[in-house]
Order: sequence, then structure tokens, then C-alpha cells
Amino acid sequence: MTTPPISSSVAAMGQALGPAILGAVQDLYRAEQDEFAVAQPVSVADVAYGDDPRQRLDLYAPIDAVGPVPILLWVHGGGFVRGEKRSDAHPFNAHVGRWAARSGMLGAVMNYRLAPEHVWPAGGEDVGAAIDWLRTHAAAQGGDPLRIVVMGTSAGAVHVATMLRLRPDAAGACGAVLLSGLYGFTDLDDRDTAYYGEAALYPERSPREAVVATDLPLLVACAEFDPPRFQREFAALLAARLAMHDRMPRALVVAGHNHFSLACHIGGADTQLADAVLAFVQDVCTATNGRIA
Repeated sequence: MTTPPISSSVAAMGQALGPAILGAVQDLYRAEQDEFAVAQPVSVADVAYGDDPRQRLDLYAPIDAVGPVPILLWVHGGGFVRGEKRSDAHPFNAHVGRWAARSGMLGAVMNYRLAPEHVWPAGGEDVGAAIDWLRTHAAAQGGDPLRIVVMGTSAGAVHVATMLRLRPDAAGACGAVLLSGLYGFTDLDDRDTAYYGEAALYPERSPREAVVATDLPLLVACAEFDPPRFQREFAALLAARLAMHDRMPRALVVAGHNHFSLACHIGGADTQLADAVLAFVQDVCTATNGRIA
């Protein structure tokens, strides 16, 4: 669980979003994550998985792993218009790759094309392209191309869900983790028209039907202090999955966290989400005839 001082600080922020809240959350976890950055540097940086300058990813390989290991592909958030896999301005994405490596996986942390220059379905296309690159090349870094789990937060979760729309068979992935995404159960926010186009297009462009119908194993999560819209999307997705499949996917509401800390704390002292993700990866990779090294 979260340590009391951090949990209290996050709770005091309430359900608000915005740069000030993001900065405050990053400050809570910066010292802890900076230690891990020193211990687990990037193994291979700025690999091109496409022709656009934004189509780049970093790899974090486990130390002394034996045999091919599962691959965890991380897709950052940023409201469709911002975000960076590894930079001083966006320090809390590389940490997921580091955590993956410390946990016996090959961590892959990707950038993708951003709106408004690149609109729907560019993000979902880029997730698919990154998976294709990993399938072809990750073995050279010790990764198992048959055991790829893709994980995204906020806009990144939407891009993962959009990949499922573009690839109904989820080609190349054996599981997906969706954190606080907006899948199409609620109305489009005006600020997201930069990616989706006018609101009238949203029903036909949202990944709602794909994420409900997919047979790919899912782990779905939201934060205790996520804004109401994100919580409604989470609850509606679970209900829709139950109605279609007669069972819900793995799911959890992560206690003591808000929209930003849900991703920022991964790999730190609070392991409630990390433990759930690791167990999910273990199970879907076992089903694919392998185990975490």
C-alpha cells in the first residue's frame, strides 16, 4: 500500500487534473524513481520502429536473465498531444521500463505520433507498429517475441484499445493492461477533438466495441481518485464485458492514487498495481508456454 505521507498527499489533491497536479505528483515520487534510474539505465535507446521521428522506443533489459523473457511494452499518456518516453520534462515513463527489467522482463517504452499533426488512428497504428518491431527484433535483446504484453495509461490506454480495433485478432500481443482510459462510453471532451476530429465522429472512431469484444486477456484498472468520467468508463467497460462474455476481465481500483500517480508510482514502494500487473503477465505468458525468468 502507499506510505501514509504520500497517500495523504495524493488524497488531498482530490480528483483534479492539470499541470500543477501532475508536477506535484511527480515531486512525490521523484527521489524514489531517481534511485532506480541509476541502478537500471536504458539498454538500447531511440530505436526506430517507423519512419516518423516520433516512432522511437527504448529498451530496458534485465540483468543476468536466463533465456528469452516476456516483453512489456509501455505506452505513455498525455492527452493525445504530449508525452515522452524518456526526458527531464517527462521523467515518469522510463521508470516502467526499468521496473519491467527489474521484474525479469524486457521493458520497451515507446513514443508515438502526437495530435494535432497526427490524428486518429495514428496512436493505435503506432502501437501496432511497435509490436511488429518487437516481434522481429526483440530477441536480440533477450526478449521472447511470442510473449508481448502491451500496457498503456490514459491516452496510451486508448491507443492500445485502438490497436485492438485495427487488429481484431490482437496480432502480436498475448495480453493488454489498460489504466484509466476513455474508450467511448462517455461523451468526447472538447480538448480531445484535436485527435478524434469533431465530436460527431467519435462514436464511429472510439475503440469501445473493440475493447468490449476482444478475446485478448485484459487487466483493467482505474484510480480511487480518478475523475468521475474515467471511473464511469471503467465501470461501463466491466459491465459491457460481463454482458458480452458472461465474465469480467481482471480489474482493480487502485487505492490511494489519482489519475497521474496511478502510473507514476509503478516500480516504487507501493506494489499493489505492480503486483497485479506482474501476476497478469505471468499468467498470460504461462498460457503462451513460457514463464518470467
